[in-house]
Amino acid sequence: MGGTIRFLLDGQVQEAAGVDPTATLLEHLRGPLRRTGTKEGCAEGDCGSCTVLVGELTTGDDLAAVRWRAVNSCIQFLPMLDGKAVMTVESLACEGAGGGCAGKPHPVQQAMIDKHGSQCGFCTPGIVMSLYGRAVGACGAGAPVEDVLAGNLCRCTGYGPILEAAREVVREAAPDVAAPLRAIQRETMLSVAYDDPIRGVVRRWLAPRCLSKLAAAAEANPDAAFVAGATDVGLWVTKLRKPPQILIDIGRVPELKAITRAGDALRIGAGVRYVDALETLAGRYPSLGDMMRRLGSTQVRNSGTIGGNIANGSPIGDMPPALIALGATLVLRRGEQVREIPLEDFFVAYGQQDRQPGEFVEAVIVPRGPEGQIFKVYKLSKRFDQDISAVCAAFAITVVDGVVSAARIAFGGMAGTPKRASACEAALVGQAWTRQIVEAAAARLDEDYTPLSDMRASAAYRATTARNLLIRAFLESAQPGVATSVLAEAAYG
Repeated sequence: MGGTIRFLLDGQVQEAAGVDPTATLLEHLRGPLRRTGTKEGCAEGDCGSCTVLVGELTTGDDLAAVRWRAVNSCIQFLPMLDGKAVMTVESLACEGAGGGCAGKPHPVQQAMIDKHGSQCGFCTPGIVMSLYGRAVGACGAGAPVEDVLAGNLCRCTGYGPILEAAREVVREAAPDVAAPLRAIQRETMLSVAYDDPIRGVVRRWLAPRCLSKLAAAAEANPDAAFVAGATDVGLWVTKLRKPPQILIDIGRVPELKAITRAGDALRIGAGVRYVDALETLAGRYPSLGDMMRRLGSTQVRNSGTIGGNIANGSPIGDMPPALIALGATLVLRRGEQVREIPLEDFFVAYGQQDRQPGEFVEAVIVPRGPEGQIFKVYKLSKRFDQDISAVCAAFAITVVDGVVSAARIAFGGMAGTPKRASACEAALVGQAWTRQIVEAAAARLDEDYTPLSDMRASAAYRATTARNLLIRAFLESAQPGVATSVLAEAAYG
């Protein structure tokens, strides 16, 4: 076994040598470090009991700033923390960088006490860390407290007292750990090269730091699992008990973490987190931004990546339908060979994608639609926040002088892959944008999809709601401000 992981915990450098690369941060906190305040609930990134804050140096020549994020420690593999800083609920009461704990509650903790925001207390450490994260900007700038707490489940208080406690929390500065993190960066770290991995007894963790080394590592290890935010791969370990033998971490590759512009198109690297893409995509496509705010929780959006959501090929992934409707192109790389394909062609069949051994997703290119394009994205799920979609629909429709000149419609949850609705599109193009035409086109969706019944929805529900969502898109375009949902009704009175 070999390789040493170094990270900062309350000003102290922690070292973990020879660990299993699929050991989670939560296991390390509760085991060797005895930080038992952080709890394990679901072990799949849903309940938020394991929430901690992770800080990392921002990209740039000066490495001057540290960005903190609230994450689920139960699905963060320990090597992902190399060269970063960690805060747990115990950190809030500690005296500075190396000195023991004062025992005096932090204002966030005191607010939870004063407002009786805790009963059984199991979920409380995660809630405290989410509220503290909001105070220091680790949950998105100015994020509503309801959004921040959507990833923290509590079965005792009904959230009323917790929300009251949240109102008592004021903004404060996060710990400045840039200097010690730079010192750790100067040490020999696992991420120096892909051939200097973390080695467990039977598993290896490769962490290349540039695109060419990532390509070489992928080509040399065609059966390796790629790890970005581990919001999906983490569950292979914690729930399926099927840890991969070789894992390649793409999170150290700067080229994959950038959003760039080529003309009117956006090029989103495969390692761009949802939280880092949200503002840009919401500014260009407000409806997509509304959907992304419901995609997972704050902790999931702080870790998960758009490229990972595409690469895992899930038929219920929420980003692919929207990107397919927008006409996105996928950039794939194998060694020095790069190819581009329409995103919809990447999904071949259930569990099968057009990706060769050793090939990985490098980026997705999202063009800007024509002026006046109607673009709507809708997510239907049993629970409004942090739930898997029963149906996800995306509509990109161009209307010129009252006539549909182009239509791209895609659904998730309706087939074994995210899939376009070609019959429905054909029924719209060249026709007047009217309720009668739209209803007739909606009926053609039955030709495009044969949905299944499962725990999330019945086939009949999916078929009916798919038709209704197209009609909803029409109503919202024909009658701006019309209340088509409970939230819209509240907004418009």
